[in-house]
Amino acid sequence: GDAAGGDANGGDVAAADLDLGDPVAGDGGGGADALPSGDDDGGDPGSLVTVRECDTPDAAWIWCDDFESDRSSAYFEGSLPPVAGVGVGGSHGARIVFVPGTSGAGGVKIAFGRTPQSYFRPVDDGTQDYREIYWRMVLRNQPGWVGGGGDKLSRATIFASDTSWAQAMIAHVWSGGDGSHYLGIDPASGTDAAGTLQTTTYNDFANLRWLGWRVGQTPLFDAAHVGVWYCVEAHVRLNDAGQANGVFELWIDDQLEAAHTELNWVGAYSAYGINAVLFENYWNDTSPVTQERYFDNLVVSTARIGCR
Repeated sequence: GDAAGGDANGGDVAAADLDLGDPVAGDGGGGADALPSGDDDGGDPGSLVTVRECDTPDAAWIWCDDFESDRSSAYFEGSLPPVAGVGVGGSHGARIVFVPGTSGAGGVKIAFGRTPQSYFRPVDDGTQDYREIYWRMVLRNQPGWVGGGGDKLSRATIFASDTSWAQAMIAHVWSGGDGSHYLGIDPASGTDAAGTLQTTTYNDFANLRWLGWRVGQTPLFDAAHVGVWYCVEAHVRLNDAGQANGVFELWIDDQLEAAHTELNWVGAYSAYGINAVLFENYWNDTSPVTQERYFDNLVVSTARIGCR
């Protein structure tokens, strides 16, 4: 979650300050159906996703939640319970309600690979140090949505300490640009240029190296674009030691929106790899009205995921 501060797009507060709800156990199965992303619910016929794609995951996928069963217990923090009829093609999805005066509207945190604390429960075997990941969500804001993008949408990070929530890097995907109608990428390093960890807590802004905000090209949160589904995918590859060759990319509906390919993410730091992704809903100055948006088809992967 997040609150004002930090950089030009707003900063963050510690996760402990946010009430994201309690996990609910769940599991499930069933057959897969490929449908347009939405039909009567604001679908874009050009984007296809598989409603029950988690039943047949790609080999590269670390995590999948299509909300067709309740997978809340897998998240180490937060819960977005499945709601019938609000997802892609009228399937199950997550309903997020923003209320004036309240910044946080709920979200989930997923851990994977080696983590420094048992609290960050990995969904895989917890042995890998991931140097490169992709994460994707399908997003729809209700018709008539106003106020811009609502700030914080997702991030990948390295939790790096066995005693705190210190982070070695953060790959932020959040809204900005004209009217805050666009998504962009805002990479931040929690190490110095050589790779020595500098942060001592979550969102330790005083000790982050901000590597350069880049805004996307599609105003998906303006009046002409809300009400339909968008497939949002991001990609991070950490730099090699001694090189500024790290990557941070953002696609919407498989079209590249923003990119960095010259990042010194973490210097020579190698104690942990990328080990968490947060799918979030945190509006720094809060929503101007009560309004909803919807998530579906969350995937974390070691290879391109795509929207089809």
